[in-house]
Amino acid sequence: MAAAGSPEPGRGAAAAGVRRGPLGIPEAVFVEDVDSFMKQPGNETADVVLKKLDEQYQKYKFLELNLAQKKRRLKSQIPEIKQTLEILKHMQKKKDSTNPMETRFLLADNLYCKASVPPTDKVCLWLGANVMLEYDIDEAQALLEKNLSTATRNLDLLEEDLDFLRDQFTTTEVNMARVYNWDVKRRNKQDPSKNKA
Repeated sequence: MAAAGSPEPGRGAAAAGVRRGPLGIPEAVFVEDVDSFMKQPGNETADVVLKKLDEQYQKYKFLELNLAQKKRRLKSQIPEIKQTLEILKHMQKKKDSTNPMETRFLLADNLYCKASVPPTDKVCLWLGANVMLEYDIDEAQALLEKNLSTATRNLDLLEEDLDFLRDQFTTTEVNMARVYNWDVKRRNKQDPSKNKA
């Protein structure tokens, strides 16, 4: 993860000489020269290297799955926050009125109930984990606007993270192909009889 005091956790952190991208995701290094890469310690055989690259690829896939779930959750959360803000703005206009506000509210899936809401300056917001708190309309609006800006910013960061991850997929796939092709050429040089068949 990120070092303490960094402006955004996990962003741009580097540890043990490994460059890291958004969220502390290790950057896949492009293998320019396969011969010198295969001579490095820990790269005894092509199978060992391909196994390491495949593990790295699977980790990227797992991260992509988690980030995609977060993105879906945020994409559904943002419209809900906007809708709640619109309702609060409408209630704010009606709070000085003496007439009750006629509305319908969701009782269950696809089941709405008609309601008459007297003018009020208080609202209750679900915070999650079965917690609901009462707020003044102005406080609720400020909280929801803050939540909306945070959710929008997080969605933008997730998009950046997913773009970075896609680049890592491509680099890892190219590295795997280059190491595999290098191994095929090496084996063909060692056993020229297969080339003639």
